[in-house]
Amino acid sequence: MNRVGVRDLRQNLSRYLVQVKAGESFTVTERGREVARITPSGPEDSPVARLVAERGATMPRADLLALAHGSTGPVAGGPPSAEVLDSLGEERL
Repeated sequence: MNRVGVRDLRQNLSRYLVQVKAGESFTVTERGREVARITPSGPEDSPVARLVAERGATMPRADLLALAHGSTGPVAGGPPSAEVLDSLGEERL
């Protein structure tokens, strides 16, 4: 999580809000001590929004299902999970 001082936040609020809308989170400090956190709000009352607010998680930037089907970007290559788990099981025997 990025840190920003109160004075800098006040002087550049619009710039920081653009970054928050893009999914960034900020810890606001006053004289080096944390006083607040600014995080994307996300959908109201969703589990992800609660994690962002309470635990400092970040909002997703893409749809996981779309990513898995290749419409948003590349999916990590490699063997399927079942094959990896099977090979690990064989090594232990």
